[in-house]
Amino acid sequence: MAPRLWSCFRQKHARGCCHLHGVASAVAQAEGEADGPVLVEMFSSQGCATSPTAELLLSHLGRGDFHLPVPVVLLAFHVDYWDHVGWRDPFGSNQWTVRQKDYVQALGLDTLFTPQVVVQGQAQLQPNHDNVLISAITSAPRFPALSFQATFSRPTSTNLEVTLNGVLRTKVDNLGADVMVALYENGLVTDCTRGENKGRVLSNDYVVRKLEKLCTVKDHPAEKTVSETVNFSLWDTFNSSRCGMAVFVQRSSHQILGSQNLHLPDDI
Repeated sequence: MAPRLWSCFRQKHARGCCHLHGVASAVAQAEGEADGPVLVEMFSSQGCATSPTAELLLSHLGRGDFHLPVPVVLLAFHVDYWDHVGWRDPFGSNQWTVRQKDYVQALGLDTLFTPQVVVQGQAQLQPNHDNVLISAITSAPRFPALSFQATFSRPTSTNLEVTLNGVLRTKVDNLGADVMVALYENGLVTDCTRGENKGRVLSNDYVVRKLEKLCTVKDHPAEKTVSETVNFSLWDTFNSSRCGMAVFVQRSSHQILGSQNLHLPDDI
């Protein structure tokens, strides 16, 4: 499965399959057992002919088909730069394209492409084969799992309010980090009638619909409580039984310091 190249940045950097940097300093700050999940972000598009195979791989990961020895948090970001090639991805967003561009620049690449996977914010790869992705996940640096409890409310029919209370379990130094919350949807099925995937029925899981910053922490002890509220504007077909939530801590270097999956109640 070849990657679909898109646009180039004028930077003189070498490209690599699994590119790692800036890991050791944060590992030294982890307190407790580094038993947390590995964050896996996929950048994909329904307009790209090679993305559906990678998305299927992500779904298999989520179902536990590969019996990974480490837990994972999975997120699929559908970019929008394929939208003018015959098919407009209903889940595509320029916000996710910007996020991918940030990774491309931070990891020293010169090209946007789909599908692309970023592991723990520090390694990138082309998900050509399941063994390549599994190797990247199992070799990624891990941190203690975040420990948040969530309270959900619907102040209006179009808004979801989430209050998170818990601890990061990893010390954040004076460089700081953002606590991010992603709302994703599973079980999406689309009949693609145009573009490179014309005639195909596309299945997508872990599709990020919303991403919000809960707070920014700095000089933050591992066991100091974080208690903040985030508000999501909901889409017309929102159904909590098909959705999940992921919380992750990310430094400005893009390194992930911890993550956690959270379940949404069916009746919210």
